[in-house]
Amino acid sequence: MLQALLQLFYPHVCEGCGRELSSTEKILCIRCDLQLPLTGFHKTAENPAERMFWGRVPMQRVSAGYFFYHQGILQKLVHAFKYKKRSDIAIFLGRRLGFQLKESGWAKDVTALAPVPLHAMKQRHRGYNQAALLAEGMAEVLGCRVWPHALVRNAFTETQTRKSRIDRWANVENMFAWKTGRLEGPAHILLVDDVMTTGATLEACAHAVLQAGEAVRVSACALACAAR
Repeated sequence: MLQALLQLFYPHVCEGCGRELSSTEKILCIRCDLQLPLTGFHKTAENPAERMFWGRVPMQRVSAGYFFYHQGILQKLVHAFKYKKRSDIAIFLGRRLGFQLKESGWAKDVTALAPVPLHAMKQRHRGYNQAALLAEGMAEVLGCRVWPHALVRNAFTETQTRKSRIDRWANVENMFAWKTGRLEGPAHILLVDDVMTTGATLEACAHAVLQAGEAVRVSACALACAAR
């Protein structure tokens, strides 16, 4: 009865279609969950996300959990955690990414997750860094550490939306720095971001990570990549 009353006054609805969720569903109903466009990149080396960085920066592995389509369910979820204070959605999706990487096996030697940083001004406005929340959800599944402040953004940059590949690179070049100190011995750092389009931001972050030590390796995982 108590659960029924809570549902009446505080209804839990699917973020995709608005249908009321069952007691076993969270964030998405089963129907909308099955519509999320999985990439399967975590299972395959030399996947399209990985090939984006060939000749640009040495990445061990690169994955993106889902394809990002305009007007799709995933876009609703991304907008909710970026602009509507829905941090719970970011953590939920981070866990999904964590299960993908755990299934693949290649992330088992990851030293720490390093989320792509926001400029302090933007983070104060938003209230959190959504990449750090994704990393938090991933870490729960992978059992590894999150270094939320390992990378810092040196200057405020304009939004990457609607910029060309060249403009995106010019917008972030030399904008990131490694601030955790030099890493002695082997380390595998996994960069975490929300949506990967041209890869310019992750490329710039990877170059910064590789300055942390001679035996440092870097991989990257985004929640989604732009569908082509």
